[in-house]
Amino acid sequence: MITHSLDNHVSWITLNRPEVMNALTPDQRETLIHLLETASANANTRAVVLTATGRGFCTGADLRSTPPPGDHPRLPGDVSRVIRNGAQRLITAVLDCEKPVIAAVNGTAAGLGAHLAYACDLILAAESARFIEVFARRGLVPDGGGAYLLPRLIGPQRAKELMFFGDALTAADAHRLGLVNRVVPDEELEKTARAWAERLATGPTRSLSLTKQLVNASLDSDRATAFTAEAAAQEINMTTSDATEGVTAFVERRTPAFTGR
Repeated sequence: MITHSLDNHVSWITLNRPEVMNALTPDQRETLIHLLETASANANTRAVVLTATGRGFCTGADLRSTPPPGDHPRLPGDVSRVIRNGAQRLITAVLDCEKPVIAAVNGTAAGLGAHLAYACDLILAAESARFIEVFARRGLVPDGGGAYLLPRLIGPQRAKELMFFGDALTAADAHRLGLVNRVVPDEELEKTARAWAERLATGPTRSLSLTKQLVNASLDSDRATAFTAEAAAQEINMTTSDATEGVTAFVERRTPAFTGR
C-alpha cells in the first residue's frame, strides 16, 4: 500500500507495508512512478517527500509477488526487459522528477530500496536507518541503477566495497561517506523532512528544476557540454516570473515571494 497527500505544496509519498519492510510489488512500483510524474506536471506541487512506515524504508522488490520461474519459463531477454521496464523506470522517475525529491529514510533501505533513496536529491536518515547492497549476498548483479548511482556519490572504490561485501551501513557511516545529507533522531525525521520540504516549496520551483537537471547531467558531460547547458538553462529560467521576482526583490532589498512559476 502507498499513501499520498499534498500538504503546503509538498507531495508526501509513503510506503505503507511495514509487515514486509515495504518491499515493492509491481503495482506499487507503478503507483510510485505515476505519483512522481504527476508531481512534475502539477504546478501546485513544489517538492516531494518519499518516506515509509515501520522498521524498513524499502527492502527492494517483493520477490514473493513474482511467479516461480517454472510457472513461466524464462526466455532470452526476459530478465533485462523486466529490469528496464521495472526497477530502472522507477529510478529514472525519481531522477527526472521536475521537483526536488527528499528521501526520509526511516529504517532499512536494501537493494532497490537503497537505490531508490540514492536517486533522491536530498537524503535524510533516521539514526536507526541502515543501507545494504544485498545483491552479492544473493549471487546477483546490482540493478535498479546501483552501479550508476553509487560511484557518482562516493567513488568507485567505496562503491565496490559496499557492493562486493554487502555489509549493512549505518546511518552515521552513510553520512561519513557522503551518501546522506543529514542524520537525525528517529523521532525528528518527519519534522526535519517537513521543514526541508516546505522550505523548498517556497523556493523558485522552475529554477530548482533546471538546477537539478544541470547537476545530474554534469556527471555525464564534458565541460563544453555542461557550460552550454548552463547558459541555455539560464536563458529559459529568465523567462519565469520567479526570476523576475528574485532580481526585483534584490534591487528593492526585500525577501522575494516566489510562486513557483
